[in-house]
Amino acid sequence: MIRTRSSLAEGSRLRRLAPLALPTAWGAVAVAWRFGCPPASQPGLPMRIATSVVFLSVGIGLVIGLRRGPARELALVRAVADAAQQVLLRPPPARLDGLSLAAEQSSASRGASVGGDLYEAVATPYGVRIVIGDVRGHGLAALGAVVAVLGSFREAAHDEADLVGVLRRLERALERHLRERARDEHPARATAAPEHPAAEEFVTLLLLEVRADGRLSVLNCGHPGPYRLGRTVERLPVGDPLPPLGVLPLPAALAPYTGARLAPGETLVLHTDGAEEARDHRGRFLDLEAVLAEACGAAPEGVVRAVRTALLHHTGGRLTDDVALLVVRNDRVRVPAQPAEPGLRRPRPAPSTHC
Repeated sequence: MIRTRSSLAEGSRLRRLAPLALPTAWGAVAVAWRFGCPPASQPGLPMRIATSVVFLSVGIGLVIGLRRGPARELALVRAVADAAQQVLLRPPPARLDGLSLAAEQSSASRGASVGGDLYEAVATPYGVRIVIGDVRGHGLAALGAVVAVLGSFREAAHDEADLVGVLRRLERALERHLRERARDEHPARATAAPEHPAAEEFVTLLLLEVRADGRLSVLNCGHPGPYRLGRTVERLPVGDPLPPLGVLPLPAALAPYTGARLAPGETLVLHTDGAEEARDHRGRFLDLEAVLAEACGAAPEGVVRAVRTALLHHTGGRLTDDVALLVVRNDRVRVPAQPAEPGLRRPRPAPSTHC
């Protein structure tokens, strides 16, 4: 195994140095010709021009060779990052059990396509279940917690009949991740798991369940509440907030908030705090509610596009925190109430709640 790794490392070094082979050989020939060939030492403008052209060609070749290797490595790193994003934050389906969805994530780390925000939506026998969260910090350092939470959600959403059970599974998955990270950072304590995981890392998240009739069940762990776009733009009530995962243990008794509903035609905009806390050069926050009011009535893709455009314009293209958006529109058809007896006048359907 050691020899194999050494051979691979040696092969990698040779591949990086390969673009320099031709310019180096050409430079050696040019130096030998300049100092070893008598005609090259003769004075005169033509000979000086020829010598300058030869050495200039060598220099250009060396520069191109030096830049080609890092450019290839950068392209490979970007390809790996794009593949990781497709696995971690895979794009949601455009349609999911009668709902239309669109999502986008922007990392504050330059050159990174993944960060500390997470989202997912899955159709289950209990309804469409959605999670959106924000790991403390941003960029590549938060990927471990993102993997732990998303991996647990994708299994628990199908296994747990109650939304509270899903949340407790996410809490246990994050605790395991933090314990493993604490062991890695403190090898002297590797024989025993720390009693309290690293307290400096936590996750705020919003867990929702959209049932067939549009009723919502919501559990909020310190995350910004979503906006509901109907006739007006309003904050959706989500009940009393719970502590973020990883800060304090969840209470023994939990009950989702069930007083909200997503009627046919209404849109739900879930986001991380980076969307509302984006500042311009004067330090002013983005008025996300005003942006959503202008995008009211648009398809989920249009809402995402409008928010992204507003964010980039407001910040001048310089995000200071990761931003995740998940937009869900209820496209299920409202079924009018049927008359109790034939011949009775059919009641009018309720008015549309489109913007």
